[in-house]
Amino acid sequence: MASSDVIDLLRALVRQDTRDPPGREVGIASFVHERLRDAGFESELDEFAPGRANVVARIRGRGSRPAIVFSAHFDTVPLGKEAWTRDPFGAEIVDGALYGRGAADMKSGMAAMIVAAECLCHESECLPGDLVLALTAGESSNCLGARRLAETGALTGAGALLVSEPTSMDVVLAEKGALWLRLIAYGRSGHPSEGADGDQSAIERMMDALASLRGFDFHARTHPLLGPPTVSVGRIEGGIVVNLTPDRCEAEIDVRTLPGMVPEAIENNLLSCLGRDLDIERIDYKPPVETPADHPFAKICLETVAAGQGAPAVPGGASYYSDAAVLAPAFDLPMVIIGPGRLGMSGQTDEHVMTADVIRAASFYRRIALDWLEA
Repeated sequence: MASSDVIDLLRALVRQDTRDPPGREVGIASFVHERLRDAGFESELDEFAPGRANVVARIRGRGSRPAIVFSAHFDTVPLGKEAWTRDPFGAEIVDGALYGRGAADMKSGMAAMIVAAECLCHESECLPGDLVLALTAGESSNCLGARRLAETGALTGAGALLVSEPTSMDVVLAEKGALWLRLIAYGRSGHPSEGADGDQSAIERMMDALASLRGFDFHARTHPLLGPPTVSVGRIEGGIVVNLTPDRCEAEIDVRTLPGMVPEAIENNLLSCLGRDLDIERIDYKPPVETPADHPFAKICLETVAAGQGAPAVPGGASYYSDAAVLAPAFDLPMVIIGPGRLGMSGQTDEHVMTADVIRAASFYRRIALDWLEA
């Protein structure tokens, strides 16, 4: 494959603004859909909500092997408040680094997967099994596009899931789950001048609860690839005006879970720790997923990366969630994550990816697909 192909495609993808919110992925999805259809893929564009669209493209094989799925998402996170020194949609290349929002997370992985799939489409008259590109909208909005694929059964019969989220080209075999909860504290309205005590203030009650949250014990073992579970507070809202004691306060928390942890048990333990006078509501849950290192698909991925880097590949884990949190359990798939973006680059100001890694990723994806389909 020509290295210029994957970099040219990546630049075209980065130049399209797909920040979520609001997403607006239908434009980039239409661009990719038309490219893949012209390349000979069976491609379907699914605008499942206004402006939000998935693309599922397939190379049909002989059916003697279960399909491999290449997974990537169109949307990116917002730019943030800090000023960029490069145009976030310019796809400028400086000293081998391509800059732009989504360059690392994860338009570089998408570009590498598309070009790898196109090469296989051109090189082989008929692969033993199907190669499927599952390109989604709204991954950062609770995996909206992946949930749509699960609802429609679009990946039924597949045998393996390869995700191109950022991993610094390492092999990630496990990712934490994400349990998002809303805590609600109550008080009694009153006028501060009357000397209302802390028991009347919902905000002060929430402050006490969040202080206790710092010492919350998950009663969970540390995972060898994922480390311990974590909890963080992402949003607080309470009160109406400054001169009225607040009768309600809400805090939204993010719990990153490990395989084997049960959401209901976590919620009950939180209430026991923070106080039963609080209410707790579940906003969303994306389960942790893990593939054993001795699984045939994991072994193929580890061997491919080891051969490419000239040293053994060590399995790793990620604290983020991906579309695999929805797709792997929905279709009972082993999942592996390998991406050219640097781990930790997601959402950074002046986000960038090394072009050499993108080219290398495309080569790895092609090799992994062939090894899986020809096993």
